[in-house]
Amino acid sequence: MDAASWALPSNGIAGQIRRGWNPLMRIGRMGVRMAVALGALGVASVAALALPRRGTPRTAAPRSDPPMGAGAADAGRPATGDPSRAAQTRGGAPPAPREGLPLDFLLLVLALSIPFWLLGGGRLPIPVRLPVSALIFVNPVIAASIVTYRRHGPSGLRALFRRAADYRRVRDKRWYLPALLLYPLTMVLSYGVMRLARQPLPEPRIAWSTAPLYLLAFLVAGAAEELGWTGYATDPMQRRWGALRTGVVLGLAWSVFHLVPDIQNRQPVGWIVWQRLNTVAFRILIVWVYNNAGRSVFAAILFHAVSNVSWALFPNAGSHYDPLVTFVVTLPVVAFVVAGWDPETLTRFRPARTRRRR
Repeated sequence: MDAASWALPSNGIAGQIRRGWNPLMRIGRMGVRMAVALGALGVASVAALALPRRGTPRTAAPRSDPPMGAGAADAGRPATGDPSRAAQTRGGAPPAPREGLPLDFLLLVLALSIPFWLLGGGRLPIPVRLPVSALIFVNPVIAASIVTYRRHGPSGLRALFRRAADYRRVRDKRWYLPALLLYPLTMVLSYGVMRLARQPLPEPRIAWSTAPLYLLAFLVAGAAEELGWTGYATDPMQRRWGALRTGVVLGLAWSVFHLVPDIQNRQPVGWIVWQRLNTVAFRILIVWVYNNAGRSVFAAILFHAVSNVSWALFPNAGSHYDPLVTFVVTLPVVAFVVAGWDPETLTRFRPARTRRRR
């Protein structure tokens, strides 16, 4: 019997069975893909943990970081610039070695993402349109956990995870304002610009009752991403390159991280290009908020989560979100940050500093 003969008629009981069976088949195929991806993820994680440890002993926890912009260095190492300056401040002592870039973390995030990219083409059963490969949000925290454990053991791992709730670092509570309000306002302005441009938009039907659920889900996802991108990778990069360059480089890496899910989500090329530019701009803003909020990973997580909630509530369920318009609205904010704050730390407002000198 050929395959076509297995097709059920569309009417009667058989048709009802077929219509009920098809969604189950789709869920089943998605479950198999997720199982294979998670299996590959587990194998890669075990293999990474099995590699010989390097760096500090297992019992040594990571050093606590000094506040950005305070002019302090980590264990005698200058925050940015040429490490030979350390010798000048220590009576001719040998200069401290430059801190390495977190290439092991970035490469591990890439390796852990490959199974999701290969097998995550289906759609998640949630109201917003996302592919299964969007579950790669877990990879930054997995990669950071593996590298931290290899270098510092269980105590370092505990220190990393405690940073997800380091809200006490936020001494100046005003920095919660951009974390909580910047992207909701950006989305409201984007909708207004699209209205003025007479773009076809549905009547807004925002399910406000789902906002707490979205916030909870995106806080979990944001913590998984920001414990890696911010909690692990940002500080060593900006001690070597400065805050602004770190935001650009990490933003580009973050864009590559999300590129395959965009393609699997069947987004047009123009949409993908503008959304990835938004990603770079957003990472610069995350570094800006993170440094000014006392280098609080919690503030970065909150900023990330609220931005995702704003997208999910954009009329309707993010269906008419336009990254080009959002980029145009966001760009003046990024330009203001780049022009107004010291690029080394993004914590010193340059016009205010100029007035003090006068």
